[in-house]
Amino acid sequence: MRPNVVLIGLPAAGKSTLGVLLAKRLSLDFVDTDVALQARTGRRLQDILDRDGVDAFRRLEEEQILSLRPSATVVATGGSVVYSEAAMAHLKRGGTTLYLFLSLARWHERLRDFGDRGVVRAPGQSFESLYAEREPLYRRWADVVVDTGGLGHEDAVERIAAAL
Repeated sequence: MRPNVVLIGLPAAGKSTLGVLLAKRLSLDFVDTDVALQARTGRRLQDILDRDGVDAFRRLEEEQILSLRPSATVVATGGSVVYSEAAMAHLKRGGTTLYLFLSLARWHERLRDFGDRGVVRAPGQSFESLYAEREPLYRRWADVVVDTGGLGHEDAVERIAAAL
């Protein structure tokens, strides 16, 4: 079994986009856990959050992750996966966890649809507060941290590949 590369990070950090390119570069399969969750439920992430709430979303996300059995795969996770000990332990058993770091300023530039993107957050939670809450969690679970802010896709993939 070849190991996986698990991408974690903030929404809009590039996990999905860079994940596809990295999988191609490394000749690995690719899975996006947010897309898989949407396909399984037949609903957009924001719809799940709006109708069922944050706790239900986190349970669904954890179930989705725990159902995965990837091998030789780049796994692009949802930004909130780091809240689940079980999900992260499951993902880490299969390979390297790589945190796509973005500074707060760079994240603010990239995330234009904060209210409609399916971002898991407490009601009324600010952009800055969410960043402060999650950043230490990403670092906790990361085997490797790569700052891709300010890089184009190809340069970012090269930096990630070099870090692995």
